[in-house]
Amino acid sequence: MRRPIFLVVLAVMLVISCAQQVGIDNPLLSEFDTPFGVPPFEEIKEAHYVPAFQEGIRMHNEEIAAIVEDTESPTFENTIAAMEGSGRLLDSVASIFFSLNSANTNEEMQAIAKEIAPLLAAHGDNIALNSDLFQKVKTVYLQKDDLGLNTEQNKVLTDYYKNFIRGGADLGGEDKATLREINQELSVLSLQFGENILKETNRFELIIDNEKDLAGLPEASIVGAAETATSRGYEGKWVFTTSKPSMVPFIQYAENRDLREKIYKAYINRGDNDDEFDNKKILSRMAALRVKKANLLGYETHAHFILEQGMAKNPANVYIFLDKIWLPALAKAKEERAMMQKMIDDEGDDFKLQSWDWWYYAEKVKKVKYDLDEEMIKPYFQLDNVINGAFAVANKLWGITFEERTDIPKYHPDVKTFEVKEADGTHIGILLADYFPRESKRGGAWCGTYRQQCRIDGKMITPIVNNVGNFQKPTADKPALLTWDDVLTLFHEFGHGLHNLLSAGTYPSVTATNVATDFVELPSQIMENWAGEPEVLAMYATHYETGEVIPEELVTKMKNASKFNQGFAATEYLAASYLDMDWHTLRDTVEQDVDDFETASLSRIGLIPEIISRYRSTYYRHIFTSGYSAGYFSYMWAEVLDADAFQAFKEAGIFDQELAQSFRVNILAAGGSEDPMTLYKKFRGKEPGIEPLLKKRGLI
Repeated sequence: MRRPIFLVVLAVMLVISCAQQVGIDNPLLSEFDTPFGVPPFEEIKEAHYVPAFQEGIRMHNEEIAAIVEDTESPTFENTIAAMEGSGRLLDSVASIFFSLNSANTNEEMQAIAKEIAPLLAAHGDNIALNSDLFQKVKTVYLQKDDLGLNTEQNKVLTDYYKNFIRGGADLGGEDKATLREINQELSVLSLQFGENILKETNRFELIIDNEKDLAGLPEASIVGAAETATSRGYEGKWVFTTSKPSMVPFIQYAENRDLREKIYKAYINRGDNDDEFDNKKILSRMAALRVKKANLLGYETHAHFILEQGMAKNPANVYIFLDKIWLPALAKAKEERAMMQKMIDDEGDDFKLQSWDWWYYAEKVKKVKYDLDEEMIKPYFQLDNVINGAFAVANKLWGITFEERTDIPKYHPDVKTFEVKEADGTHIGILLADYFPRESKRGGAWCGTYRQQCRIDGKMITPIVNNVGNFQKPTADKPALLTWDDVLTLFHEFGHGLHNLLSAGTYPSVTATNVATDFVELPSQIMENWAGEPEVLAMYATHYETGEVIPEELVTKMKNASKFNQGFAATEYLAASYLDMDWHTLRDTVEQDVDDFETASLSRIGLIPEIISRYRSTYYRHIFTSGYSAGYFSYMWAEVLDADAFQAFKEAGIFDQELAQSFRVNILAAGGSEDPMTLYKKFRGKEPGIEPLLKKRGLI
């Protein structure tokens, strides 16, 4: 039951009041006396966060002041390395809080997030706009060629100098004040945007009380809906929600077309219902503020500001890249539409295919064309087996092992914890796996860290990594069974996990996944390739009841069907990428009418009405809450990289040890220590080509 807002405010006031009493007992303010320093989740209360953030900010300010006030001439060590070593407490508190606010939130956590967002924005600006600090960085930067720095140190120094410029250090006093106001407002708006999506997702319920309306649905989906209904007080009924594990099987299999339309429209209209959870004003304001900020810093658009530091370099290159794939993808999607419409006509129905029909008829066409549907393969993809399959791939590539531990703290009973080791038993890090949906978790799948790999005073700081997903939960009589898309998602996020776990740098600003946005998806997406290799499927795809390894005949069917519906998949993704770029190449600070803007954007590229952009603006978390603004295209760019990179493994052997070691050293371990294209060419020996991607998707 949702509590009135005045009670939430009161709760937060009590949190802050109680925080004054916890003082020295605050677990966030001391070393964690736990295995491997994993946060003691059960000891951490909401009352601890605000004082921990305040103390972290205070300590960070002292550390920055010490750097500024140092009377010695600025050097790499007393300026850049000192900054890299500062703010450790604040980083720790922020990593814990924001990870949990995504994976296991509540109204008190969300209220605290709104309170601390402007504090953190102000703190970041206090550092970025500190003229004295910038002058020290600039002094070091101007003599960098004479300092004898190694590659990683040179990259760190260059990044610091550029980031100070990009952060407004060269602005005048009035412009600095304006920038602070923009950053504070953006921080709050971003939180509100994500909170609205979570609340609206949790609010919708498709309640079914007539068993006939379940026709066509797989048994696991029906059982899951019954359990959801019971948990929500609808005994004897079935409840479906807009969380994907619930919604996707419904729109794939439910014969009741009206109900498919109802749940699908509820999903695509999230944040666009002109009510208390509406996101239109929030995102249009964010887009306008981003234009204002970019202009203030000397950039034409927000996209120019963002892309400068990536592989794409500018918006024109992104549009050129998207255009190369759009036309073949759209042509393929139109072929797929014709196949589905023909099926509708052949069945004697007289309606025109709509967006809420696509998933349903795609399954039917796949069944007829390839004698394959999801329900045939799901029994072979039990969650625990798929996890072990991902682990087995990493073991064969690099010799690393994953040992489940029951003595490590976890923040929810659904979480599993693993210690990761080298082949010789050396500790690498900790992996927390959290794969089931709940109301306290946002939708989607992601990877994050509770502690990032780095070195402090020569000592290796090992990572604590979390992989989070939203897969269908086990039922009373079946374990958690995954769709093929779920399997790929698990391998994908595991790839991000490996990027964090196998990082081997020194300076935190360039270790692990601190790389260009259009490079960060390579380690994740290349892992998806191993998931479907017959040799790998034989390692983990076994029937949950019989233990039978997935039959070769079924694997062949999967391979034959792998290019089916790729027109749809590529088109809905590319549409979202264009939409992202259009929002962030705005040059006008006028707040847009969101629905009109979106319609114009998608009409310009000729998106067919039967396909909806993968993300509509009002629930587009990637670009309004998750750091992918002007960067959503990077998933497709990473497909270019991963298709080209995996081709090397196909040629040498998918577990070739020399190639695997090169990938580990030059991609996973290197982080952001060099230009990403330089790192890629060190691994591959050449720049990537687009042809492997187009062939992989069946677009040529």
